[in-house]
Amino acid sequence: MTASALLRIASTNPDLFVGLAVARGVRVADAPPALAALLDALLAERAGKEFPPEATRKGVRDLLRHGGFKPSGRNKPASEYLAQAASEGRFPRINNVVDVCNHVSLLSGFPVSLIDLDLALEGTRGLVLREAVAGESFVFNASGQTLDLEGLVCVAREDGSPIANAVKDSMATKTHAATRGVLAVIYASRGLLSETDVAALARQLAEGLREHGGAAEAESRVLTAEDRAPS
Repeated sequence: MTASALLRIASTNPDLFVGLAVARGVRVADAPPALAALLDALLAERAGKEFPPEATRKGVRDLLRHGGFKPSGRNKPASEYLAQAASEGRFPRINNVVDVCNHVSLLSGFPVSLIDLDLALEGTRGLVLREAVAGESFVFNASGQTLDLEGLVCVAREDGSPIANAVKDSMATKTHAATRGVLAVIYASRGLLSETDVAALARQLAEGLREHGGAAEAESRVLTAEDRAPS
């Protein structure tokens, strides 16, 4: 399944701009020296600094508020969490594929989801981006904590449950040692980035997954209005 057929937009937010990277044949492992060096250099640059810029921070939060979700406190965008962690010297190092996504997020100031493709596509024809409805939630960490998703734009299985978003991703589709295919999703706003900008970020994700994640193949693209799911 190609990137263009994998995910469709069902969100009602006209400002939502989405970049995708799909990689197959990845090998989940510790970050290689080249990726670790990239992160080290960026973390040194971000240490003790306020990031992302206020316009980006506000724009991302506004994007997530569209359906009524409140992106603050423990529900702030993942990109803000990473930036704060970098500033305070506690940036997480997880594995090569997660670190590739976290590097792009910290570099750009925009949140990125990472999903195990095989787990995500179990029992469904494809994935959609939509606002979660009342009562929808998922477990987001190994401790069993849940996130109330109402109003938040999420990646969801067609006719099924949400599995990822710009705040936290579901434990049900997180990458693991046996992961071989991944989908990375960049959440951006038309008010902040052009299609060319989003395409460049998506391409950087795909290239990183190929170079540092061992992917046998990787592709990227931007979702536009033409990718909207039929109503």
